[in-house]
Amino acid sequence: MLDFEKLKKIENESERVSKTYELFNEDNRLNRSKAARVEFITNAKYIEKYLKQGDKVLDIGAGAGEYSLYFADKGFDVTAVELAENNIKAFKKKVRSDMKIVLKQGNAMDLSSFPNEHFDIVLLFGPLYHLQNENERQKCISEAKRVCKQSGTLFFSYIANDMVILTEFCYRPDFFKGNTYNHETFKLEDFPFVFFTVKQSRQMLCDGGIKIISEIASDGVSEMLEDKINAMDDESYEQYLKYHLYCCEKPEMIGHSNHLLFIGKK
Repeated sequence: MLDFEKLKKIENESERVSKTYELFNEDNRLNRSKAARVEFITNAKYIEKYLKQGDKVLDIGAGAGEYSLYFADKGFDVTAVELAENNIKAFKKKVRSDMKIVLKQGNAMDLSSFPNEHFDIVLLFGPLYHLQNENERQKCISEAKRVCKQSGTLFFSYIANDMVILTEFCYRPDFFKGNTYNHETFKLEDFPFVFFTVKQSRQMLCDGGIKIISEIASDGVSEMLEDKINAMDDESYEQYLKYHLYCCEKPEMIGHSNHLLFIGKK
């Protein structure tokens, strides 16, 4: 049976990513609770700001299809690329015959099956959680940029190093005595996911020739306050969402989030 120690020993990047989702259930990550749903609600709201009727959407690293299915259900033409077999199986179970979805198993670093400037909206929400090599990350960004129309919009997601430290502390009171981070630089161990600061995420996109137009704290402190948020009644939860959306673009709040959303243009 696969465990974390065996996963660490897999040197091939693509194989390690695929095997990661034998240990993690991506199928319900974004909808398992009120707190978990904040990330999806926020990202979907921002994507919808840029969507127009007739737009073509590419979801790279689509996971179990949460975003692809949502936009296909609204009538958009969606193409999804996913590497992990477990995620593809979960995705396929939820696709309806009336949805315009093309699902392909593939690698985010090689989108050669798609022509240049083909999509209006390009989502890159999963791959940058996993690629440890900067050259591979830049290849991934370059491919997303290539297949996006000149007038299109790109969306990138990262896991925030500095906030995850505090979230881990909430789960594990002895976290700061542990060995899963550098005690001088506070860089987390990049396993099984890869973590970046806001500054590093921003620089990566600038290096890739992306013009950043918005930076968003996707889930804010929702994971840290999971128990309290999940215990809210519907009225309180709706007001919490309004508060989160009110402040999620404020510069002083960007780093206070487990997940970061960057919106960019070519």
